Amino acid sequence: MSVMVDIRSVHKSFGSLEVLKGIDLEVRTGEVTVVLGPSGSGKSTLLRAINHLEKVDHGAISVDGALIGYRRSGDRLYELPEREVLRQRTRIGFVFQNFNLFPHLTVLENVIEAPVSALKRPRKEAVESARRLLERVGLADKADAYPRQLSGGQQQRVAIARALALEPKLLLFDEPTSALDPELVGEVLDVIRDLASQGTTMIVVTHEIAFAREVADTVVFMADGRIVEAGPPGEVLGAPREERTRAFLAKVL
Repeated sequence: MSVMVDIRSVHKSFGSLEVLKGIDLEVRTGEVTVVLGPSGSGKSTLLRAINHLEKVDHGAISVDGALIGYRRSGDRLYELPEREVLRQRTRIGFVFQNFNLFPHLTVLENVIEAPVSALKRPRKEAVESARRLLERVGLADKADAYPRQLSGGQQQRVAIARALALEPKLLLFDEPTSALDPELVGEVLDVIRDLASQGTTMIVVTHEIAFAREVADTVVFMADGRIVEAGPPGEVLGAPREERTRAFLAKVL
């Protein structure tokens, strides 16, 4: 398989706090990579760096062969203008833990907003696509509802449909179930399972160990801003090599 995401020697600090300490990672096309780790390990920062919501201090990130946020000239990188970064982000869907839906727009309007405004698609075409996506996530009957009228699980499924509306090459999930009541977690994970079964390239930051074991092609365990170990779920979750991984799993399993 080709490499969809190529992360090389990525460092990121916030003031004196070094959050990412030299991250190297490859994600292959059509595979699901699940990132685990304790709070403060750098998982969300890494995810946000992939679509340039956070600017890295050192290193480079490429998606589908294109540098994200920069252009290379010789040995130097130059930051792209904001409009070009925004264009790159249309190829990378991002599902946040707190939904981030527009409260004043209906479900359907939330899903068509980016295709119409960012990609300049005809509204009729965007609406037809949005209705298919809402059916795909089990919310065809909620097209005219507002976010406040939905449960947390339903809002997150709308957020997934919204991300898919741009037909991205890559989907990023930042703890998509952490803001949900326990009984709503399953309905969101079912949608992600369906996407995985269809070969969608995804990076999922989550604490759902059973989900990682079931769906992931690769499990990455992060701690203290570094990748401690990575590999198939049977190895990382079933027979971890590193003591730091074993200690983490002992607390969460």
